[in-house]
Amino acid sequence: MDKMNQAIEKMKMLVGMEVEDEEQAAEEENSLSFMEDLNRNCALTTKQRFYGFAICLSAGLACTLLSMLVFFNPVKFGITFTLGNLMALGSTAFLIGPQRQVTMMLDPARIYATALYLASIIIALFCALYVRNKILTLLAIILEFSGLIWYSLSYIPFARTMVSKVFMKCFDTEF
Repeated sequence: MDKMNQAIEKMKMLVGMEVEDEEQAAEEENSLSFMEDLNRNCALTTKQRFYGFAICLSAGLACTLLSMLVFFNPVKFGITFTLGNLMALGSTAFLIGPQRQVTMMLDPARIYATALYLASIIIALFCALYVRNKILTLLAIILEFSGLIWYSLSYIPFARTMVSKVFMKCFDTEF
């Protein structure tokens, strides 16, 4: 098999093709094809998309609302609240597709909001599962909720600017 590959490489060199460039192109094609394969395998009808969205959003909202029942146990609260947020976030992938969801999340206009939101989810889960400190978990949940609001505002034109100006006016110390 190695002799065959060497013979093919020699033929490519005789024709004037560069072997390394083709290997790099194959690697780039493989990395691009992952998202294409994901979208191809996630091909759903419109009705299936709406059902998936409704079920995932309902489950996410149910987890978020049920987390209020265990509010005084911050560890359980943090886990169920975060799971509800992840389900609600994942529900939009049913509507617009996973590739477009990721592309929109990594858009330069909302990359920082996405990073803040995802980091706050990780911090909340870390505090709830590993640290198991009630105060840190509650602070992480407050951070997660703030990240969720800031991330959601990134989809509304000029909403973050308006909220920032309102807070600046409300907490301005100059008279």
